[in-house]
Amino acid sequence: MLQTSKMFSWLQGMAMKSVSIQEFKSVSEGLRKIYKTKLYPLEKEYKFHDFHSPALDDPDFDAKPMILLLGQYSTGKTTLIRLMLEQDFPGMRIGPEPTTDRFIALMHGEEEGVVPGNALVVDGKKQFRALSGYGNRFLNRFQCYTLPNQVLKSVTIVDTPGILSGEKQRIDRGYDFSGVLEWFAHRIDRIILLFDAHKLDISDEFKRCIETLAGNEDKIRIVLNKSDMVDHQQLMRVYGALMWSLGKVFKTPEVSRVYIGSFWDRPLHYDINRRLFLDEQRDLFADLQGLPRDAALRKLNDLIKRARLAKVHAYIIAELDSQMPWMFWKDANMYPMMTRLSF
Repeated sequence: MLQTSKMFSWLQGMAMKSVSIQEFKSVSEGLRKIYKTKLYPLEKEYKFHDFHSPALDDPDFDAKPMILLLGQYSTGKTTLIRLMLEQDFPGMRIGPEPTTDRFIALMHGEEEGVVPGNALVVDGKKQFRALSGYGNRFLNRFQCYTLPNQVLKSVTIVDTPGILSGEKQRIDRGYDFSGVLEWFAHRIDRIILLFDAHKLDISDEFKRCIETLAGNEDKIRIVLNKSDMVDHQQLMRVYGALMWSLGKVFKTPEVSRVYIGSFWDRPLHYDINRRLFLDEQRDLFADLQGLPRDAALRKLNDLIKRARLAKVHAYIIAELDSQMPWMFWKDANMYPMMTRLSF
């Protein structure tokens, strides 16, 4: 018994130390406080916002988890959203041709409404203010639909324009499409990549879009949709072909998790895989249902990564500053003193 008390004697010493702990009502409030007092001054001093990303606003900490759907046209993005919401939504168009030519954010509201992109980015309560930097050509292709849906009380869903293939992908969209996707990728909680069982080719534009998601592989979920349109033997071959194509694009040793099914409320064409499709749908929805619970952890991880990047940026700028001759600087304030960042 004496030996045990000596073994854990260091715990008593820790308990006796006086530690100042701040209490916050939520994790988001605590992260916002840390950012404003610790990280933002460092970013501002070393021009971090000019080189990397804009400063974080309050909605970046308070916003609901976001789900982004990405895929080539006619892969079933809109029908999957309809299945998730269990209802139609404003602006919904379903067809074999490209029907979604804009970014659409679906958010909760007491009544149905439409908010155009130019008004959305100036709303201080929304997390889209930084998107104003992509110009009016993009903002004209960006809308927010609000509707009183129970699912949207917990998450925000973002639909994207269908990825073009063939000769159509040579058409200039008029704005930095890959840049917008990269902005969303850093702030989104889940990215769903959809593939059609009949169209497994990954176009050049789709490949560029996937490459912009680099560093966010943990957020990506892959869906092989419309799988009931082939029999079980063909489905096995389609699955193998998809895994081979993904291995060339993602360049990671791990095998990506692929959810197989037909994510709509129509009768199945081939009913033999019904049980498989139901299990896959249940697994995907269970993953999405956990987003509100895991959102706080994701925000914490994102803030830690941002803090590390800002600290490295500060060291680099300070080193360049010390090596530059005085004649290159017009303002003496460009000689900042190094600030230590500690969490």
